[in-house]
Amino acid sequence: MGKKKTRFETEVIHSGYQPDEHQDSLVPPLYQTSTFTFGSAEQGEKRFAGQEEGFIYSRLGNPTVKILEDRIAVLEQGEAGLAFSSGMAAVSAVLVALTKSGDHILCSQGVYGCTFGLLELLKEKYAINHDFSLMDSMEAIEQEILPNTACIYIETPINPTMKLVDLEMVASVANKKGIPVVIDNTFCSPYLQTPLTLGCDVVIHSATKYICGHGDVIAGLVVGKKDFIRQVSRTTQKDIGGIISPFDAWLLLRGLKTLPVRLDRHCENALKLFNFMKRHPKIDKVYFPGDPEHPDYSIAAKQMKQPGGLISFTIKGTKETAQQFMDQLQLIKIAVSLGDAETLIQHPATMTHAVVPEEERRKMGITNTLLRLSVGLEAWEDIQEDLEQALEKI
Repeated sequence: MGKKKTRFETEVIHSGYQPDEHQDSLVPPLYQTSTFTFGSAEQGEKRFAGQEEGFIYSRLGNPTVKILEDRIAVLEQGEAGLAFSSGMAAVSAVLVALTKSGDHILCSQGVYGCTFGLLELLKEKYAINHDFSLMDSMEAIEQEILPNTACIYIETPINPTMKLVDLEMVASVANKKGIPVVIDNTFCSPYLQTPLTLGCDVVIHSATKYICGHGDVIAGLVVGKKDFIRQVSRTTQKDIGGIISPFDAWLLLRGLKTLPVRLDRHCENALKLFNFMKRHPKIDKVYFPGDPEHPDYSIAAKQMKQPGGLISFTIKGTKETAQQFMDQLQLIKIAVSLGDAETLIQHPATMTHAVVPEEERRKMGITNTLLRLSVGLEAWEDIQEDLEQALEKI
């Protein structure tokens, strides 16, 4: 009789770990070691040849890290996972693994600023070109796919404009052409969205954000088919070396346990703040997937469990007005991350997306008055009161 399948809230605490395999420790142990000993020279030879399972060196694998990798694979409903030292280490490893010189990447209309920087680097150094697409219809995607398109790369919701992409639709086009679809799922986490179940091939996370949840780890995660994960592990990760430390993996395992509880609160707070912000006379536009007037609301309802904990909005006025508003905030902190217990605000045009040329930013919908709010776990009333008092002063 097989093991009974349990629900997400249970898997996030128990999956990928058996206490009896680790001295009956309730909490996964921290294997803070760089290398592992072999019982014999023959065993060492077999492990390096891949003829015997076992750990060799923590750049190639570590027991604490493996628990994390196994757990995220279960949560994303994928075959295997791989942990990295940062979200960008994960993004770069995947894109390098999927492309070669002369290839093409089709991207959603808007990506994280450092992802944009990586795409430009790949173009400049290795002639790997890219195009941005609205991905709003099957016909448009089919026309934008080139003979040398090696992969499709998507953020949804897109950072920071909160536009959405219908993953099932994109995957249906890509799968017919044998093109892998890569999704940055950072804004949702596997609790709110599972792209692999919608036909996508690879999921990436900046685990620094919701998966950690406490603002004390920089890390990345990738989930996909076993063969692809093994390929990335044995090539781009092993040789470029963007590996996670065992301690950071241990912290992520601790953070993951409360992911559903935290995200429920993030989403609950965000919805209440959205309703306040939508009506405020000094706020021009609010971008939130839970808004029934959001142009992609039906997509959010179809592929996201809840609308998430991020709200982008534009202040009436100028760039200076937006910055003045930020400077008046007291409880809300000016910082570029998201998914922390603290509510954070940032100005994408001069912060996370400053590397993107102004013309490209405009195409992405990133104006000088656009702000991104990562709603935290504080009492929503206190967050709202802070927004109110700052808005009154501009």
